[in-house]
Amino acid sequence: VTGVVIGKTDVRSFPDRKNIGTERFTFNFTIRDSPTYFINVQSWGREEYIRSLSESFRVGDCVTIENPLVQSKEAEREEKFNPVTPSCYKLLLSENHSVVKTSSCYETDTRLLSLLHLPVKDPQDYYSLGDIVANGQSLDGRILNVLAAVMSVSQ
Repeated sequence: VTGVVIGKTDVRSFPDRKNIGTERFTFNFTIRDSPTYFINVQSWGREEYIRSLSESFRVGDCVTIENPLVQSKEAEREEKFNPVTPSCYKLLLSENHSVVKTSSCYETDTRLLSLLHLPVKDPQDYYSLGDIVANGQSLDGRILNVLAAVMSVSQ
């Protein structure tokens, strides 16, 4: 699978239930290969493997994933922490079987670069900041999808 990385989480650790006193490490990312399709990728493993993999690419890089495990996602649980995707599957990377190769989108497919700037939500399913300011009272207590752009970052 080849796509552009459109989102990525930080590395996290959890106590390993099988090996008491040790930790398992994980991080997730989302790749997109067309305007319509994108999928979440989950990676678990030893700290060295996960940190090295996480540091090997950033959002905006193109990656090729070889030999991932394809799993059905548990929508309610997983979409609480990951972007909602149109697929009912996720990709799981394993240290022993999977390979992630990073390349320039220009080398891979320049069309992938344009996918980085497309919203992952249906264009009819979000509010702009102007809508929220104008209709704030009637939106109180509701969960909203917001489409916005960062104009500047300062202290």
